[in-house]
This record gives sequence, C-alpha cells and structure tokens, in this order.
Amino acid sequence: MQIPHADERIDNFIGGVRLAPATGQYEPCVNPADVRDVLGLFSRSGAADVKAAVDAAVAAFPAWAATPGPERGRVLLRAHRLLEGRLDVLSEALCREEGKILSEARGEVKKGLNLLEFYAGQGFRMQGRTLPSESRATLSFTLRQPIGPVALITPWNFPFAIPVWKTAPALIAGCSVVLKPASLTPNLTHMLAQALDEAGLPPGVLNVITGPGGSMGDALVDDPRLRAISFTGSNEVGLRLYSRAASRGARVTCELGGKNPVVVLDDADLDLAVEGIVQGAYGSTGTFVAGRATQAAAENLAEVMRAFASAATKTNPEACTPGIAPRLTEALVARVRALKVGDGRNPGVEMGPAVDRSQLKTDLSAIAAAKDEGARLLAGGEQLQGGEYAQGFYVAPTLFDHVGPGTRLAREEVFGPVLALQAARDAAEATRLANATEFG
Repeated sequence: MQIPHADERIDNFIGGVRLAPATGQYEPCVNPADVRDVLGLFSRSGAADVKAAVDAAVAAFPAWAATPGPERGRVLLRAHRLLEGRLDVLSEALCREEGKILSEARGEVKKGLNLLEFYAGQGFRMQGRTLPSESRATLSFTLRQPIGPVALITPWNFPFAIPVWKTAPALIAGCSVVLKPASLTPNLTHMLAQALDEAGLPPGVLNVITGPGGSMGDALVDDPRLRAISFTGSNEVGLRLYSRAASRGARVTCELGGKNPVVVLDDADLDLAVEGIVQGAYGSTGTFVAGRATQAAAENLAEVMRAFASAATKTNPEACTPGIAPRLTEALVARVRALKVGDGRNPGVEMGPAVDRSQLKTDLSAIAAAKDEGARLLAGGEQLQGGEYAQGFYVAPTLFDHVGPGTRLAREEVFGPVLALQAARDAAEATRLANATEFG
C-alpha cells in the first residue's frame, strides 16, 4: 500500500474494480500544510457514478446478508491485521491529507483499528431474544437481520476513524455499503477499501465513490434501494438530508454540529484542566471538540471553546472572590501562546493548518466577529503567513475572554482553533450559558 503520487488518478471502487468517473473529471487531494504537496487525483463523480455504486451494492447484498456472522467477522479481522501492519503509511497519509499533526494522525488510525477489531468480534454475537409468550402453543423470539444496502457519508476531520466507525458495523450486520468520503479527504477511505478487498470482502459489498457532496448526496438520499443513510457533517446539510430520506421511509442517523462544554470546579487540578481544554479546543486544529470553556468559583463549569470565569463563593455569593478563574485564564493564555503551529510532520509541532482555504476563512471570520462584538483577544487572532507558513492555511491558536452570551462566538460552532472564555457567578449560571446555543 502506497500513498498516491501527485499525478496518479484514483478511480472509484465499484463492484470490486476501479471504474473511472462517468464525468471524466478528477480533483487533487492537497496537503493543507503545503499546497505544493499533492496526494493524487481523485474521481469527481456525479449521479451516474452513484447509480453504478448502488447497482453494485444491491447485487451484492443477498449473498453477503446470507453469509454467517462469524465469517463476516473474519473478513474484518483480516483487514484489521493488514491495516495494523500499515500504521506508519496510514498515519503519514492522514497527516498530509487532513493536516493534523502526526501524533494525532497515529492516534486516529489506532482508534479506527480498535473499532474494526471490535466490530469483527460482533460477528460472533448477533443475538436475538426469546420472549415469554401468553400462549402455550407459541414460541416468541426475535432475529436480527440486515436492513439492506446503505449509504454512508463521512466528514473530513476524521478521515479514517469515522469511515471505519460507519462501515464496520454496517458490514458486520450483513449490509452492503456505498461509502462517500469528504471530497477534501478521500485517500484514507480508499486505503480502507483496499484492505477489505485484500481481506476477501466480496465484490460490491463495499463501494467507494468520491467527489462533491451536492448532487452526489442528493442521488444517494433519493435512491429508494438504499434503506438507511448515515451522515456526519453540518446541521444545514444534515437536516435537509434527514427530511428527504425520511420522507421515503429510509432510516437516517445524523451526527451534526455542537458547542461542547467542559466543567472546571474550584478544587480542580489546574494543570489537568488546562491540558484538557487545550486538547479539546486546539486538537486537530480545533475540530476535535467544538465548544467553549467556563470558569466559576465554588461550583464551576468550564466548556471547551467557551470558558466561564466566575467569582462567587459558596458561602458568600456577593463576595465575588476570584476563585479559580484568574489562575485558569492565566494558565490558558500561557499555554495557548506557547503552542507550536506548523506542518504536522515536523517534530515539536502541536497544531497543524486549517483543512482548506474555505475553513481558514471561516476561522478568520469568527475571530473578526468576536472582535466586533466586544470580546477581548488574549492570544492569537491572526492568519500565519510567510516563511514556513507561506504554502499552507494557518491560523494562530486563538483565545478570547469577555465573550457575551448572545454573541456569535458564544453560540455558534467555529470548527477551528478559537476558544471563548465566559464569566459565570455560579454553577447554575454557567449551566445556563452552556445551554444557550442552538445545539442545546
């Protein structure tokens, strides 16, 4: 297994073979740390390619559904062993494809391998249930059976773990799959498909098509032969997809946006709290956890990407004693300013680039809006350009406090390395602030 070279064309994987896209178009997979580094040219597919992939999944479904669960599990286990031996190649490919630092890439690959191994074992545990019957002549029991061909649509921020997370349980259940990875990060999904193919997965059971989500996503969602859809991505796209698929009776699972809280109490281990918040806010360039951090005294809450600095004591709420807030803020400022940003393959780098120019613009827009709405900038706040940053999409790790509860930064998901600190007098107020978003 090799990482594709710059001018190598990677066709769709349909029915067990490589098929050129019906559109005849390809698009490069670019390293966001250095846009001169291209990891191959991937199919820019359309509705005709979706139909071909669904045709293959439909044809392969009956035989795969009839395959005993333990046999399906052994296929996944063989693929796990193959991929385990390719950890270094997969990690480098992920680092170059998505931009996260090499240690995070290795961690994600290992997570995916753990998931694959776990679901392989589920092939031996496809239990139904026996139930007590009201009739002496009746035996009541349930069986688990595959629902049919399914479509899986995955995001760019975890381009190996999430495809495994969706694909492995579908395959072990006996479903055939049409898998569409994010157009920015298609390479790891093809590497997963290659390993499953080598492990003996029958042709057509897993089909991979790449390209933009718009017309392809609609073609997948509207095809009545696909009995379930799994989507990870934005609220806007997910809700539209859910409505369309559910209207024809398909089962739909969506993992959409969030603004996740972290809680820091006065008696917390300060160093541990700081590292946890920094990992959540800046890990994977801010896409590991999308939320906010809050500091409060006595009964404190802290949320990643929103942090509430409070000053009430439990015995005298009006005293406004500082509590943990000043120390936590000071420690966060020092830690954030010290974060090393750069190409994730380089030693010592702690945060990589945004995944593309569009995400960079989103990050910078959120920073500008926070400034306009009166938040106080404590660290970062700018695009990193020139020198080692000249060829990538870099933004400095950014930290704000004095973030108003109704502002954009307090309420909306940035999906980038921007942490907001908010003040709360007590746990109850911090909880209200934590829930004051559209995500609830």
